[in-house]
Amino acid sequence: MPNKSLQPAHNTSGSDWKFAIRALRHRNYALFFSGQTVSLIGTWMTRIATAWLVYRLTNSAFLLGLVGFSGQIPVFALGPFAGVWVDRWNRHRVLVVTQTLSMLQSFSLAVLALSHHIAVTDIILLSLFQGAINAFDMPARQAFVIQMVEDREDLSNAIALNSSMVNASRLIGPSIAGAVIALAGEGYCFLIDGFSYLAVIASLLAMVITRKQEIKPRQPVWQEFSEGWRYVARFVPIRSILLLLGLVSLVGMPYTVLMPLFAARVLHGGAHTLGFLMGASGVGALISAGWLAARKSVLGLGRVIPTMAGVFGGALIAFSFSHLLWLSLLLMVVTGFGMMQQMAASNTVLQTIADEDKRGRVMSFYSVAFQGMAPFGSLFAGIVANRIGAPYTLAIGGFFCIAGGLWFIGKLPQIRALIRPIYRKLGILPEIADGIQAATALQVPPEN
Repeated sequence: MPNKSLQPAHNTSGSDWKFAIRALRHRNYALFFSGQTVSLIGTWMTRIATAWLVYRLTNSAFLLGLVGFSGQIPVFALGPFAGVWVDRWNRHRVLVVTQTLSMLQSFSLAVLALSHHIAVTDIILLSLFQGAINAFDMPARQAFVIQMVEDREDLSNAIALNSSMVNASRLIGPSIAGAVIALAGEGYCFLIDGFSYLAVIASLLAMVITRKQEIKPRQPVWQEFSEGWRYVARFVPIRSILLLLGLVSLVGMPYTVLMPLFAARVLHGGAHTLGFLMGASGVGALISAGWLAARKSVLGLGRVIPTMAGVFGGALIAFSFSHLLWLSLLLMVVTGFGMMQQMAASNTVLQTIADEDKRGRVMSFYSVAFQGMAPFGSLFAGIVANRIGAPYTLAIGGFFCIAGGLWFIGKLPQIRALIRPIYRKLGILPEIADGIQAATALQVPPEN
């Protein structure tokens, strides 16, 4: 019989909105949620300010791509090995260290920008430094969720709320950044970001960790890396999810790098236009995260993953040919919705089916697929956009997102067959004692 502590909660007594934020009843997660929300607003301000500063200094699509590449390539290079250390180290302490280093990176950008001594080389070097921090921070943060949320039944809600947090910040941060850049310059965005890290550091230090991290006896790093790689590569559900996520990140996610070009050249706007476009994408992603938070079960997300990859790709294609600001903003809402649905659904399924002792390594490969592939896409997008223009570059990426979604749909029957026993073991898909009910249930795919 499945452990009752792992049974999904279907009791939605109380209002729907309370059910949609049920993970916040866990004190540690509520602390993290509040602190990280403040910090992420600053992070999005820095992202917008960095992109606009590079474009203002160079007017180059290639250098926009190069800076994006610099900030993300460390995740690709270090991510898989960082996962080994995340499974060894105390994840709570790792996060305190990574957030502190990120704060110092933002203050460094602020000092250089406000003193008017900043150059593209400085931005590239500091982006590399931040990317190295993220290589450890991302898998640690993803794997730490299960220690903050003590009931597994609330895990999917916590992941959805994480997405809400990211995208509420994505909505607010760019809008503030556009105003701050117009009024005072990019340096003050970096300064605000630096101070915003104090909120998440304080929330981490205020936590009382009761669920201890499971740490196996240490083996050589290469051996533990190989074990994690074999687990990810041989288990079809995890492998397929990561392959599709990696493809979408490679060809679709670079749309954020090209946004300054669309804001300035296609829509004939300025920094405020860039802020509106990124904010519109954040609106769509926030709506998406709210929908995911209201879900009662992980069941059904297997179909959501490829469907939303297609929605994301289709919206990118349509956006690439728009020359009207109102239409571009509307399409950015759809783009953000599809991107967040696909990413968060992938995250939720991976967190649900991954073995606990390999969670850090699985989430490090997730970080590589989500963030580590993006630098190659950013660099490629910058090169291609210089040759054929940003609109055609974005349209090509959207086409490949749709193709990837169709490939994943073809894999769904095999994925469902392999996930079914895990869901039953966790009590997500309980055994039905009655023979007639069982026969009926077996005719329904487990993720419908």
